[in-house]
Amino acid sequence: MSFERTLEKLNILADAAKYDVSCSSSGSKRKNANKGLGDSSGMGICHSYTEDGRCVSLLKILLTNHCIFDCAYCVTRKSNDVKRAAFKIQEVVDLTINFYRRNYIEGLFLSSGIFKNADYTMERLVAVAKKLRLEENFNGYIHLKSIPGASDELMREAGLWADRLSVNIEIPTVSGLKLLAPDKNHEDFIKPMLKVKNEIIQYKAERKVLRNTPKYAPAGQSTQMIIGATGESDKDIMYSANHYYKNYNMKRVYYSGYVPVAEDSRLPAIGSQVPMLRENRLYQTDWLLRFYGFSVTEILNDKHPNLDIEVDPKLSWALRNLHHFPVDINTANKRMLARVPGLGMYSVGKIIKARTFRKLNWEHLKKIGVALNRAKYFIICESNEWERRDLQAVQIKALILRESQGKFRKNYSSQLSLFN
Repeated sequence: MSFERTLEKLNILADAAKYDVSCSSSGSKRKNANKGLGDSSGMGICHSYTEDGRCVSLLKILLTNHCIFDCAYCVTRKSNDVKRAAFKIQEVVDLTINFYRRNYIEGLFLSSGIFKNADYTMERLVAVAKKLRLEENFNGYIHLKSIPGASDELMREAGLWADRLSVNIEIPTVSGLKLLAPDKNHEDFIKPMLKVKNEIIQYKAERKVLRNTPKYAPAGQSTQMIIGATGESDKDIMYSANHYYKNYNMKRVYYSGYVPVAEDSRLPAIGSQVPMLRENRLYQTDWLLRFYGFSVTEILNDKHPNLDIEVDPKLSWALRNLHHFPVDINTANKRMLARVPGLGMYSVGKIIKARTFRKLNWEHLKKIGVALNRAKYFIICESNEWERRDLQAVQIKALILRESQGKFRKNYSSQLSLFN
């Protein structure tokens, strides 16, 4: 096949893959052996990001954009009039190796439309990974997108060659999936997730007995939800995400704002793209659930079904729960320190360590790196230099926003002066 045709396929199938953001590549420790190609050990693959925050460090392509389904939200749906293409298995292998040798990529993210059926498509994805590992001795990072409805046997084999597996849940709610993808069955998404979860558990158990047990999906599994294609609230989204974290041991849940691709009465109008800030707030909430000890019901509930776009979710929670504050920096436990706006977990650790030597004041907190423009309204320390506790939540929010906007204008002006 000519170089021009391969390049044409690459343009089509790389462009079609851009809507999938679940391509994080950290967490695997597959070491290079026998003088092979690539290495995904240590901290994993280095990331590069586009302006809209999407990862581009991997060769990120579809095996094909042909699809037997007609999901309203998908650009590759069978009724959409787009140019179609499909890679041969060897073509993907050759592209990956050639891109790697030119230092363009650190690994492969391979997804696919579904042609013929789930197992036929999944077999071809697995074949790519297997060829890379066995024939090319490729030790770089491989992320395979699992096909909903694929057999347990194929999911088992996929995890032996890939570092990470993922099944996109696509729409956060079952009702939304029925509305926009009536041909799909929610259970087809759950089955491969459950298989991967159980295989990882079994691998870890066997690893304790036999150190040479073949690795199985060492970077775990992830999923992705399309945000804003249906009328789900942030509460619906995060309750769904929390369910997958707890019941399927997800490493990550990704949130992808819906990009209108067609006129359809079931979908938002063309031009009404989901704001990136909403995605950002969902990721911040996700971080609080996984690393800061928050429960999803604390942040989102029937009374507060949507996140505050103006402020981050931790500050929003603090403003709604002023009765928990102020927190004494010198005596509060780790859990409460982590709930103070402006305190990250790194700063919390430094505070706990530093206060064993002396009581901390505002200057100490500045040196530690605490964001005092937010934290000062919620803490007390060994100083009365800044003390004011007569403010209501709405006043605190206004002051923080005003100060943040002032800093933005100052930074923007200083950057402009560099060009004058």
